Amino acid sequence: MEMRYSTHPEHAKHFTTEELRQHYLIQELFVPEEVKLVYTHEDRVIIGGIHPVNKSVALEGSDQIKAETFLERRELGVFNVGGSGTVKVDGETYELAIKDCLYVGKGAKELIFESDSSGKPAKFYIVSALAHTTYPTTKQSFADVPSESLGSQETANNRMLRRFIHDEGIQSCQLVMGMTTLENGSVWNSMPTHVHDRRMEVYFYFELDENARMFHLMGEPNETRHLVMKNDEAVISPPWSIHCGAATGSYTFIWGMAGENKTYKDMDQVAMSELR
Repeated sequence: MEMRYSTHPEHAKHFTTEELRQHYLIQELFVPEEVKLVYTHEDRVIIGGIHPVNKSVALEGSDQIKAETFLERRELGVFNVGGSGTVKVDGETYELAIKDCLYVGKGAKELIFESDSSGKPAKFYIVSALAHTTYPTTKQSFADVPSESLGSQETANNRMLRRFIHDEGIQSCQLVMGMTTLENGSVWNSMPTHVHDRRMEVYFYFELDENARMFHLMGEPNETRHLVMKNDEAVISPPWSIHCGAATGSYTFIWGMAGENKTYKDMDQVAMSELR
């Protein structure tokens, strides 16, 4: 498990491109037959990828979190972004097609991830937050999630928002997760942008063409920086940072938040005139 420490916005102003990438960018999430985990001190969230190909892969506790089982003090959100697969939670099997979501509550002991086919293996993207109580393990199919249309073609940000883990959907302790899909011809996400000083956020970009690139904007509104990202990469957004971007083609991203509250609309909007 790789550790990432919190940074002060005054420090981030002076980071080189490489230093920005070291602190905030998460690459190579899906390693065959392995669990890739990054622990950020921003609200102590863990981001990861699990990529079973020819055999099952277990998500277990470790010395880094001082826990015998991974969910001893945590809750977990799982999205499948590859071929169909299954997640076994304490012996109960949940089938996940592409873009399906599974929430696993605090206290679950055995977590086993498998692919249905090694020719088209599953890719499980996970986000985990600390939890003080237990909510039931719940699966949500992509096809059954209500969608909300945002933006417009004229402003190149026509997109479909789907909320999976939230106050009116899958219940959780503090984890909030959803998915946003950009329509063909649209490239901007989360613009006009915002910050929410009470919660951290992480974006995972996928369904980008192999040669396409995402220009993810971050930093304080008057001190913006950018990261150039490619398909299947994630970026950590501290509470003081904006989080938005544009790509060279359409794409989908999964957003996950944890912190003070679960109120989706708890955000401080940034006027376009404030951006520097």
